[in-house]
Amino acid sequence: MDPNKEIQIRRVITEKIENFCSKFKSRHLGELNNPEGTLNSKIHNIFVARLGDEILYYSAMVRSFDSSFGNMLEDLAIEIAKISYIVRRKVEGPLTNDQTSEIAFLLESYKRNAMKPAISDYQSLRNANLEGIDSTKRHESDYYLIDKENGSHHLIELKIGGDLDNKKARSEKEALLEQFAILCNTLEDSENVHIHFATAYNRFGEDKTWNQGRVLQFFSPDELLIGSNFWNFICKSDTGYDVVLDQYNIEAPKILNMLNEIKSAYLSK
Repeated sequence: MDPNKEIQIRRVITEKIENFCSKFKSRHLGELNNPEGTLNSKIHNIFVARLGDEILYYSAMVRSFDSSFGNMLEDLAIEIAKISYIVRRKVEGPLTNDQTSEIAFLLESYKRNAMKPAISDYQSLRNANLEGIDSTKRHESDYYLIDKENGSHHLIELKIGGDLDNKKARSEKEALLEQFAILCNTLEDSENVHIHFATAYNRFGEDKTWNQGRVLQFFSPDELLIGSNFWNFICKSDTGYDVVLDQYNIEAPKILNMLNEIKSAYLSK
């Protein structure tokens, strides 16, 4: 990895984690004596409360931390991506009825297991007849990245842990295919648009094959960016994941210290 890029990535990670710790601590310590606060409002669960103050605290804290930490990771990935890509958060443009019908056919075929997803399935969406189409459709996008070097366009649906049920897997693929079609209809070079399903970590283990059937029912293995592959992609480096993980390990004690401060405050009330 280019040394300057590595410095930038490490700086982003440090800043994002420090900002996360500051806001998370301020929020929860600020609610310490507020009965309607995020953690205090959970004390009314008499069944968990019967197990003791520590269990009650941890059951409330885990839900709050998991959500906030996931949002931080998503924001962190976006900021890292900005080093190598132009990052946009929406796709807008024309979408034809024929394209919509073709997308619906593919999704139904996947649902019935009549077809296994492949990138080749939706390449015909690139060749739409736009004559007479004057309406537009807009999608908010998780990650719409444009490579600063080669101009390739990448639409990424990121799930932190990648856990999708069938309904969500279908709707996420539908949204990506519509965005894909819109970009193909609006870009001069429609051959350089790509779809990805990504996770920040591999819930089966970093060196394990991703095998969640609900994802693979609608996404081709060639569309997956799982764990290290995702971080390498947004860092645009084969060592991106290693750099991200190394710097995170350096900064992780700040998160632990922050959590311990909050725990001490709540359990000593």
